[in-house]
Amino acid sequence: MSSIKFKDNPADFDQHLMFPSNIFDLLPPDHDCFVFEDIFKHIDTSEVEKQYHHLGQNAYHPRLIISILIYAYSHGVFSSREIERRCNQDLAFMYIAKQHCPNFRVLSDFRKNQATFFKSSFKQSVLLARELQMASLGHIALDGSKFKADSSKHKAMSYARLKAKEAELMAEVEALIKKAETSDSEEDDAYQQETGYSIPEDLQFKQERLEKIQEAKKALEEREQALNPDKPIDDKKQISFADHDARIMGKKGSGYQYSYNAQISVDSDNGIIVGQHISQHANDKQEVKPALEAIAEATDNASIGKMSEDNGYYSGPNLQAFDDANIDAYMATDRQEKPATEGLEDSDRKFVKADFIYHEADDSFTCPAGEKLIYNTASKAKHKSYRVSKDICRDCPLRKRCSGDDNKDPGKVIRTDRHEAIRQAMNRKMETKEAKAVYERRKVIAEPPFGQIKNSGFRGFSVRGKEKVAGEFSLVCSAYNFKKIVKSVSTGSIRLEEAKRLKMAA
Repeated sequence: MSSIKFKDNPADFDQHLMFPSNIFDLLPPDHDCFVFEDIFKHIDTSEVEKQYHHLGQNAYHPRLIISILIYAYSHGVFSSREIERRCNQDLAFMYIAKQHCPNFRVLSDFRKNQATFFKSSFKQSVLLARELQMASLGHIALDGSKFKADSSKHKAMSYARLKAKEAELMAEVEALIKKAETSDSEEDDAYQQETGYSIPEDLQFKQERLEKIQEAKKALEEREQALNPDKPIDDKKQISFADHDARIMGKKGSGYQYSYNAQISVDSDNGIIVGQHISQHANDKQEVKPALEAIAEATDNASIGKMSEDNGYYSGPNLQAFDDANIDAYMATDRQEKPATEGLEDSDRKFVKADFIYHEADDSFTCPAGEKLIYNTASKAKHKSYRVSKDICRDCPLRKRCSGDDNKDPGKVIRTDRHEAIRQAMNRKMETKEAKAVYERRKVIAEPPFGQIKNSGFRGFSVRGKEKVAGEFSLVCSAYNFKKIVKSVSTGSIRLEEAKRLKMAA
């Protein structure tokens, strides 16, 4: 018989005790649920409480529901059914839930219906972090990432297909109605038990299908009108029948799917998210203005030191937004904005836009050969174009490095927009050592939060529609911020008691 000894059980697991005990004493004293609960006590839910009525059954307090959801999301639990199970079996969840166990439907409905309150809870997390001096807004980095929508690309249709299908169904419905109106005897033979006052089954099906097609077509037209008001709708544009607001996004090689473009503004001090919003644009060319508005809303219009962004944000409207807000921005410029000298002899490399000097005074460019490129006022293109005489370019010794060997159109053309002056200013700024040093910190500020959120398991939304998706993303960012605060409290970096005021204003 083996002589190995194992620890004896301190007591039979089903032994009854003479005096009741607190089951939460089984949790380690330093468990994070205790710190979370200290913070959750001060969440302001007054706006949500106004939605409840004194009649009927007593409801769960909204502070309890939001506490459960934030705690669940901060620990990588996103399914409402799994959250309910944890509230039944996990001691930490039971402590946060105060041994209540809301049904998964209660949790799911609260998540779908309280998008506005989730934005308030996010703001409260930012204000608490600011109060605890965890976010000074001295340097903010802006970044975006795609998250999958609650939809499938196989349940979608292009604009061209919607128009064709609408016409097809309208013709079929019209034919069925005409047939029903003109041939009672044929209708009796075809539909047997159906009366003349009932709608034939195939006609009803066609009408319902037509209504869905028309609803999706209208939603696509409204969406594209809002996103691109000056452009005709491309027939290739698609819309999902499940989520009309989602759009096809992705990259070559990694695939395309219906997604939303989530944007976060991250403070450099402790990685607190101080601004967030949801975009339907596949790129980041127009996201600075809404990002600044989101920061102002979450921080009660606190002043910002400087902001940094990657090349995806390099656009005239984004630069103009920073200029209008008088913010010290650091943004990576396009390759065409820099001379491509690396690895090439000067006599071999092709000229790029950066080799052409812009003159703001008379709105013109000067080429490397010293010739002036003048704005073409007759051009109807969306972007401004500048060019020099074709005859001058044809005889220029630098032509091969500039406009190539094509004798049909040797004239060099530079295209830009009305934001060229601030674009040139950013180009010059980003060539300085000081600007490069600031920009180098961008990736270690903005990218870790998205990595932590996705590594926790959150890769897509559980709700549909932009408004509800924005609410769930506010919940995600709230959980991220509160988790950061709890970690700092648990490690002793900060003390909640030192805050000037714990009650957070919405």
